[in-house]
Amino acid sequence: MVEVTRASDASSISFPRVVETLIEAGVERYHADLVRAEKTYYLPNGESTLVRTEHVAAPAALAFSAAGVEAAVRASQAGQIDYPEFCRRALAAGCIAYLVSLTGRRVLYYGRTGETHVEHFPGAR
Repeated sequence: MVEVTRASDASSISFPRVVETLIEAGVERYHADLVRAEKTYYLPNGESTLVRTEHVAAPAALAFSAAGVEAAVRASQAGQIDYPEFCRRALAAGCIAYLVSLTGRRVLYYGRTGETHVEHFPGAR
């Protein structure tokens, strides 16, 4: 989990590889807090691991923009931006954190007042 976090911060691993590696490690889901700069990984037995991430020097917008989050996701998927830039764009769109459900094959992005945007993994529905 620590290695995946570091590789993600350094943009040396793709999101599909992150997912594959975490599933192999038995991770069920993880929460990425963009404001606190930390990820919490959860195992099915209730255990969790907190890992500090690289701080993104960008404030979270007050208003949540689902379209802005979706645009950041699409740019990342297309390989146009790296992970730190994805985080900057997500924060600019008012996303303060996201929850990745590996078993549910989706990501829930959310803002300060609970607004959400859900992205299903490519090919999942």
